[in-house]
Amino acid sequence: MKNFLAKSAFTVAMLGFAGAAHAASYSEIEVTDGGSIVGSVAAGEAGAESKTYTISKDPDICGEGTRTVEFVRVNEGMLQDAVVFLEKVKEGKPFPEEIMALTLTQEACEFGPALGVIANLGVLTAVNSDHTLHNIHTYELIGNARRTVMNVSQPNAGDTVTKEIKLRKGNGMKVECDAHDFMHSFVYVAKNPYYSVVDENGHFEIGDVPAGTYTIMVWHGQLGEIEGGEVTVEANGEVTFDMSY
Repeated sequence: MKNFLAKSAFTVAMLGFAGAAHAASYSEIEVTDGGSIVGSVAAGEAGAESKTYTISKDPDICGEGTRTVEFVRVNEGMLQDAVVFLEKVKEGKPFPEEIMALTLTQEACEFGPALGVIANLGVLTAVNSDHTLHNIHTYELIGNARRTVMNVSQPNAGDTVTKEIKLRKGNGMKVECDAHDFMHSFVYVAKNPYYSVVDENGHFEIGDVPAGTYTIMVWHGQLGEIEGGEVTVEANGEVTFDMSY
């Protein structure tokens, strides 16, 4: 617990640095007449996708038998766990404070949350709550390729690791445990605050958007990214934009 509190204090101290670092690529300004984009993301040709793993070690901690991981979830044709975002926005509203840091838990050999959000140059903290070894391994997802961002062994309960996340090309990460092949999660890494995680019905809303024309994208950890096209937002207006994989 002392170790976790110490790391938490370090995380708070890093937030100011992370916010300052954003200024190089994104400027925070007051948005007084922003518009909004609402819509939905359909699964389209993408079907539900899952994989069942055999729990072959640490059954007293991880459970016995098998574990099924749902990599793609679909609800009545609408995609879940997707993030809609505007690409290469240079200025606008501030980053939400809550995404300047993200804590990933490892409990009962399962990551939480299954889908997290963190700002680029935000601080990621991974906590091992299990009395067994975990090895957290995060990968930047770049098209069909991936690049290691963090690869750290956490052999004991209470072990905590903290790292500033800096992605140059990709917009998200895959999280795995090298000690347990059935542990998986994803993290969307926001390079500007104009994003929205879809709800259980595939709906999204992005608000306080400065008037202008933008490229709208969808990110999904398993399915990758798609470009929805261009969307024009008028001052104080609302535009509907639906997309499909």
